[in-house]
Amino acid sequence: MPGWWTPACVLWYKGQPMQQFLAAQPSSNGSTAVAAAPPPSPSPLRSRPPRREQQSQSQSIKEATMADEHQELTKAFSGMGGLGVEETALVSALGRWRKQPEKRSQFRRGFPGFFTPPAAAVGAGAIERCSDDYVRHLKTEFARFKNLMVLWAMHPWERDARWAHRALHKKHHPASVLVELACTRTADELLGARRAYHALYHRSLEEDVAYRVKDAAANRLLLGLVSAYRYEGPRVDEMLAREEAAALSAGPGAKAQSELVVRVLATRSKPQLRATFRLYRELHSKPLEEEFGGEAPCLREAVRCLESPAKYFGEVIDGAFKEGADKQAKAALTRVVVSRSDADMEEIKEAYLKQHGAKLLDAVAKNTHGHYRDALLAMIGK
Repeated sequence: MPGWWTPACVLWYKGQPMQQFLAAQPSSNGSTAVAAAPPPSPSPLRSRPPRREQQSQSQSIKEATMADEHQELTKAFSGMGGLGVEETALVSALGRWRKQPEKRSQFRRGFPGFFTPPAAAVGAGAIERCSDDYVRHLKTEFARFKNLMVLWAMHPWERDARWAHRALHKKHHPASVLVELACTRTADELLGARRAYHALYHRSLEEDVAYRVKDAAANRLLLGLVSAYRYEGPRVDEMLAREEAAALSAGPGAKAQSELVVRVLATRSKPQLRATFRLYRELHSKPLEEEFGGEAPCLREAVRCLESPAKYFGEVIDGAFKEGADKQAKAALTRVVVSRSDADMEEIKEAYLKQHGAKLLDAVAKNTHGHYRDALLAMIGK
């Protein structure tokens, strides 16, 4: 071999490359070795896309990434119809967009529900102005996790007392919260909430109910419910249940009948009342709550709470997820999960599955966001 041989050189013999000639020679056993030609090596002058095309592709990737970041941040802020915000995504944006004010400007222009476009703003130096309504909405959503944790840390008696006070003293708070507290707590829990009310507000819960609930029928019922200290043993008088089931069939129309309804609902033990409700259904082929119709919402709520608390709470939770749910309906989700986590959450999960054909955990995970969602799921449990 020539001493200057290198792998890049090709020697020729008899008009063909030496490598092909040798491969075609007979082997020691007489056969002819046939070797496939090696694949052509890539050309060192392989064509590359034009520089302009590379720049265009890079710009497209950059724009797509920016669009994804904007969508992620918009979803984190808005909640996309759910409750709470995605705090992790918001914190991530703080790091990615550091010293990049142009990205925040593009985000503001692309989120008209949160910011008023500059063209619609009034005055010199028009900017993308925050919508006051949306700022209030964000304050509520950011506060959900904080409120849940504060309520979770409170003593249950104080928590119930504060909920009762808010229902009595704040506008747009339904009286059904009072019915819920009075009908789903044990006798000792309700008594403890009344004591906490004394300590917090220097007056009795009964006093505030008597003077602040204006509807006469609701006043009588609520006063009886919050004042009750029910027997909690298992004993049930079937004959008494049948008599009262028959007596309740006349509805709450007449004053004497209304007083009977209040007396029964406010004084009988819960097992006794459930026997009465069962016999009423057998006698009249309909639940007692239908007897009262829409003119006595507090009576309907009381019957629902007393007959099946788990089913009632499942309906309250589902109401928080409905489209168009108001502020109080959404807040009820926190109230129910925090107050029932250590009580009857397993029964609520079973009732929710039976009522709505979905697991409570899945419904909460689908309709809530961020740390608020994680806290709710932790309290509901697997």
